[in-house]
Amino acid sequence: MSEADRVPSPAAPPEVAAAAPDERKGKEPEREKLPPIVSAGAGAAAGLDRGSKGQISTFSSFISTVNQKKEAAENRSSPTHLVFPNIKNVRDLPPICLDVRQKQRISTDALPSEMKAPVLPEPVLPNQPKTIKDFQEDIEKVKSSGDWKAVHDFYLTTFDSFPELNAAFKKDATASFNTIEDSGINAKFVNAVYDALLNTPQDIQKTVLKGIINSLLREWKGPRTKDDLRAYFILLQNPQFNNTSTYVIYAHLLRQIATLVEADHHFLVHWFKKLSQKRFKQLVERLLQFISLRLFPAKPEEFPPITKCSWWIPSASKVLALLNTANSLVHPPLIPYTDFYNSTLDHIDLMEEYHTWQSFGNSHRFSFCQYPFVISIAAKKIIIQRDSEQQMISIARQSLVDKVSRRQRPDMNMLFLNMKVRRTHLVSDSLDELTRKRADLKKKLKVTFVGEAGLDMGGLTKEWFLLLIRQIFHPDYGMFTYHKDSHCHWFSSFKCDNYSEFRLVGILMGLAVYNSITLDIRFPPCCYKKLLSPPIIPSDQNIPVGICSVTTDDLCQIMPELAHGLSELLSYEGNVEEDFYSTFQVFQEEFGIIKSYNLKPGGDKIPVTNQNRKEYVQLYIDFLLNKSIYKQFAAFYYGFHSVCASNALMLLRPEEVEILVCGSPELDMHALQRSTQYDGYAKTDLTIRYFWDVVLGFPLDLQKKLLHFTTGSDRVPVGGMADLNFKISKNETSTNWLPVAHTCFNQLCLPPYKSKKDLKQKLIIGISNSEGFGLE
Repeated sequence: MSEADRVPSPAAPPEVAAAAPDERKGKEPEREKLPPIVSAGAGAAAGLDRGSKGQISTFSSFISTVNQKKEAAENRSSPTHLVFPNIKNVRDLPPICLDVRQKQRISTDALPSEMKAPVLPEPVLPNQPKTIKDFQEDIEKVKSSGDWKAVHDFYLTTFDSFPELNAAFKKDATASFNTIEDSGINAKFVNAVYDALLNTPQDIQKTVLKGIINSLLREWKGPRTKDDLRAYFILLQNPQFNNTSTYVIYAHLLRQIATLVEADHHFLVHWFKKLSQKRFKQLVERLLQFISLRLFPAKPEEFPPITKCSWWIPSASKVLALLNTANSLVHPPLIPYTDFYNSTLDHIDLMEEYHTWQSFGNSHRFSFCQYPFVISIAAKKIIIQRDSEQQMISIARQSLVDKVSRRQRPDMNMLFLNMKVRRTHLVSDSLDELTRKRADLKKKLKVTFVGEAGLDMGGLTKEWFLLLIRQIFHPDYGMFTYHKDSHCHWFSSFKCDNYSEFRLVGILMGLAVYNSITLDIRFPPCCYKKLLSPPIIPSDQNIPVGICSVTTDDLCQIMPELAHGLSELLSYEGNVEEDFYSTFQVFQEEFGIIKSYNLKPGGDKIPVTNQNRKEYVQLYIDFLLNKSIYKQFAAFYYGFHSVCASNALMLLRPEEVEILVCGSPELDMHALQRSTQYDGYAKTDLTIRYFWDVVLGFPLDLQKKLLHFTTGSDRVPVGGMADLNFKISKNETSTNWLPVAHTCFNQLCLPPYKSKKDLKQKLIIGISNSEGFGLE
């Protein structure tokens, strides 16, 4: 299958490869297991060992035990009371693992509109005359008669096999529906049946589960038809799988879906994206809960030993990857990318996961780092920080060894990246120091201002960042252009002989991530997408860096007016060539001189027409965001990656890199109140009570101004407000004075104002008239 036919998981490694053969095969011939499905890999080596027909007795005995379970009386019971036999002896299946680490992101935009997969003949479906109206009438009749027979018969028949599922829920039993865009399933009917299921008596719910078990066994072997895919699609939405007592069945369903061939995954991905937001989110939450409870079961005796069901979590992760891909294909996404985070993973050994991924990326060894979309930004920050610390320690240790080997006296300063700069020559000195000490960039940063006494305990480092960023991003400096409409900076396209200062900005951003410092930088999201293109510096210097696919949405985040104009051009109904009289040539002003650039060879002689306007718009956007600033951004890219050269970057989305550099825009002032420290005040003092009454009552814009006034940024570190180490100190001055802030220490000096009105007035004046960094 061609690369274009693959169904990628954004920001995740390639597709699940076939699982490794059972290592115990031959050693314990008497042990039984389910016969594996044909895997997605080509050839026997990539697949799972196929078992014989008789190798299903253990799971079959589980089924027969369920079948023999009798209820004393019918009752309307919650599914949480379902009782299942001991499932600890369900035999292990070969694990599903990934084959290789992804070294470059795969864009989901490359997905073809159709898959050229072999279409198997659809079986003749059984007759199922019941409609959604008939079903709802049967449910209504139960309320008056109490007779569940008709409903029971419907569930018994419908969930008995894959063909019956298709007969019940397929819009047209005679149509094949072999397209990715239409599953052919009556979604309203499926939702109605599942919504009613949890309110039926326990024996009906057990009937459904028994039917699913039999269906999974019956459909275990052979190639998949589109009706099989529809059945999997329907079964995956079953709300009974929220209950841990159904997890053994759920796990086998997930395993069968996870090991489908790539073409089948492609169909499922496009069907998933057609689900409603509510149903889609339910699927994601159910899978996340399944993983969490397998990792940390409330009742371990409910599940087989982890060693015997090691394939549960890889299977669930793979199905989650399909949902994540589906979510990324919808604009806007069905749910935020953060809804895929599994906070349970914050409590596992993340570095072990990372090192497993690093060491065994090309083998059949599972790691959550293969599916980074489930790892929260807080967990990723821990991985990056610890990876950074290990690199820092390694480089510092090597410096020490080199010193000793030359019989020189070790100096503690050699363990740090020591920056000595003059305030009057801040940019040039910083550039010289970083260039000269390029080999020390991964050491802990310490800053000294020439002629000033004092040790850098973090305050001087932050002040250096703040002052440097303010100077570099000033409009007069000419490196970046501030766009008022979008409130962000973008790279100046002016040509120059030396782009080293852009490299300095990249190094600054890398050092900020490396040293856990939040910067007040306003780059558009497109910048971080380019910064991860690719996430690892290519070994071939001729490969371009910082080039990514861009759209009008990306341009709108920087130049909204121009983006709107280009969108108008695309939708213009008149004659584009005659009315606009444009060519494939654009003009830019550089130092007062208008320069022309052809978007394609001979562009000045190619008119823009109704037929080629899409090409014109795409080339224009690519010129503005990629080609016209290539040298500037390449220097910036190499500067950033010279500090942050780590495979951990491959775990990040562009939005997450932005949060690591600039912090999160989500403010929680109550959390800030809980974590604030006091010097000279107690939290029960009247002035402090006035302060929090005022601040908690502020609108969001004033709360952001307060944060910017006291910390130098209106964003919050990844670890939350507690990571700010915010302090309020008593300023023993006249209450006529305004509050004072020391941004290097996140400290607010507050005079003891006597009234809430006076405090509010002085605070608003102070925070509204302070100088912002990098803004006009």
